[in-house]
Amino acid sequence: MGMVTGGQLVGRMLKKEGVRHIFTLSGLHVAPIYAGCVEEGIQVIDTRHEQAAAHAADAYARVTRGVGVAVVTAGPGVTDALTGVANAHAASSPMILLGGAAPIFNQSRGSLQEMEQVDLFHRISKWSDRVPTPELVPAYLAKAFRVALSGRPGPVFLELAWDVLCNGVDEDSLQIPKSYRTDARQAPDPRKVDEAMALLKSAERPAIIAGSSVYWDGAWDALRRFAETAQIPVYLNGAGRGCLPAGHPLFFQHTRKEALSGADLVFVIGTPFDFRLNYGAEPTFSAESKIVQVDIDPTEVGRNRVVDVGIISDSYSALTAFADAAPKGKRDAFLSGLREREQKRLRDLEAWTKDDNSPIHHYRLAKEMSDVANSAGQDPVFIADGGNWVAMAAKVVELRRPGRWLDPGPLGCLGVGAPFALASKVLHPERTHWIIQGDGSFGLNGFDFETALRFKLPMVCVVGNDAAWGQIRLPQVQMFGEDKSPGTLLAPTRYDKVVEAFGGHGEFVTEPAQIRPALERALASGTVACVNVMLDPDAPVKAGAMGYAV
Repeated sequence: MGMVTGGQLVGRMLKKEGVRHIFTLSGLHVAPIYAGCVEEGIQVIDTRHEQAAAHAADAYARVTRGVGVAVVTAGPGVTDALTGVANAHAASSPMILLGGAAPIFNQSRGSLQEMEQVDLFHRISKWSDRVPTPELVPAYLAKAFRVALSGRPGPVFLELAWDVLCNGVDEDSLQIPKSYRTDARQAPDPRKVDEAMALLKSAERPAIIAGSSVYWDGAWDALRRFAETAQIPVYLNGAGRGCLPAGHPLFFQHTRKEALSGADLVFVIGTPFDFRLNYGAEPTFSAESKIVQVDIDPTEVGRNRVVDVGIISDSYSALTAFADAAPKGKRDAFLSGLREREQKRLRDLEAWTKDDNSPIHHYRLAKEMSDVANSAGQDPVFIADGGNWVAMAAKVVELRRPGRWLDPGPLGCLGVGAPFALASKVLHPERTHWIIQGDGSFGLNGFDFETALRFKLPMVCVVGNDAAWGQIRLPQVQMFGEDKSPGTLLAPTRYDKVVEAFGGHGEFVTEPAQIRPALERALASGTVACVNVMLDPDAPVKAGAMGYAV
């Protein structure tokens, strides 16, 4: 049949896996991959920084619940992408980074951009290796897909040297893997399901905290069915946001501390006992609470917190088993009391969402943005990239569907805004995309709004501009004083002008009455738009919303 190069084989394997786009920043070391992708009809989206390419691949994996792929050149291209891989690892996102390298015959001789790359990723990926020959490209990529998507998902790094990509292989001698991975689910141990249901039968104040794996496993209907059958309040974090829609009678958002600390039984579904849950400790959880923990990763069960029932399973299988076996609950008094407290919190928030003072309060901006984004006919996706502005917006933004909230995850990495939006928009052009952007985080990958314009991917970036690294500055000043808080202030930069210079649409907002018209004009512009809103730096303190984690 003829000869085929390693680069062509990469393209064929990506197409076989259903990958329709890759993210990159051009480099000659990986040019054969570009050629192979063009032949297979895979779109190559080139960003302005390799970190952005890695972040975009991470988001692509999350939106498709498959693999996302970034391709970067050797040396600094690989190291620039390192943070994106680390972020995907912390968020359990199955991205694959393909890194170029000097020709094997020149390695260890001081080749251009030559350095040890494989070892960099051993602690922040599920697998890191180099492909030794063109013949093995299909087998190594098949393993990469299998490893990235199996069990707890995560990133993979593969190094491909120039000659591995350029050299030809006789197609007749090739063995292309076929059934190289399974999509089988992992069912829970029936004994453990029985133990969990026995605890539920005697529980008076149960609660569910469900995280990202509910989204990854497509388990939102099973979650709803379990909660409705047993009448249990549900709290969501991470990519789990939106898996019960706003307005569902069992979805709660503002009473998590009261519910978890006062619960006699908590189902912890697919979310770790990390800093977001105070490591499972008091006061977030009562020491007397019974815990049922579900996770696909056995090493997560019981980490940081003793559990009463530990279940190794994907979230869909576990929640389906729970829904089938759960006793019908009737907890009217418990739920109505919780709802009353929820409504009180909402009323407290509402006062801030209607605040007419200048500078603008974070909650006022968030409410206006949520209302415009969720206006008739819109299907919004929100990308969270920042500190206090993002944390406060998360309490106000209304999510109606799964997969409509993208944040960096537990690594807390800034700079995901434009890259995440690129990947999501290219997959779902019919959805509107709203980037909740801090002014500090804009500086990390803001140049990729130019990428969005080049590829005609409209989106709205709402910059909450407090001219500071606010989430750091506020506690730092409180703890150490103004004179010992260097490196926390920024200039009140006109980020709207930056996007205008790229060819996009800009709006500058300083008064509350200007917010909605500016957001509506930005959405109607049909291009990449930046709404730069000057916020009150002290608003988090005034609203009691200041927080930090170390």
